[in-house]
Amino acid sequence: MALARCLSSRRLYKGRIFSVDLDEVEEPSGVRAQREIVRHDGSVGILAVGEDRRLVLVRQYRYPVDELLWELPAGRLDPGELPSDAARRELEEETGLSPAQLEPLLTYFTSPGFCDEVMHLFRATVLRPVPIRPDADERIEVAWFSRDEARAMIARGELRDAKTLLALLLEDERGRSAT
Repeated sequence: MALARCLSSRRLYKGRIFSVDLDEVEEPSGVRAQREIVRHDGSVGILAVGEDRRLVLVRQYRYPVDELLWELPAGRLDPGELPSDAARRELEEETGLSPAQLEPLLTYFTSPGFCDEVMHLFRATVLRPVPIRPDADERIEVAWFSRDEARAMIARGELRDAKTLLALLLEDERGRSAT
């Protein structure tokens, strides 16, 4: 299968979290088109599971959607940082929990139609408390939920974040496979 060929690329914006490029491409059919691409260094999401199988979620305000959202602890990769190191760092910063075990669950593209961000999902277990260290602009509420409580939150429309929904689906599948 032939891939599109980039004819030119122009950086339209460079920010702290992402950049935006405007690429002129030639599609395999020969058609020329412009593509606006969000360039992102990648991110991690962490499904933290306690010994009682309860799950840790965080609630924080998300300006782009103007809502308080319950979601997995998560954050972006620093340049050159390993995803597993970022997962440990983010979990500690946002929840005050450090995992003795960190298992990769899935790596996926968040929105491949316009963005190159890759998210790495992890499952964290054997959790021990450490000092919480949120970023200066973060106001985070941390809470534990059973899988049944999380399912009920989904049914009520209270959990709408894609990484969280995906991780909970994977956790449910793990539970079904274990029985």
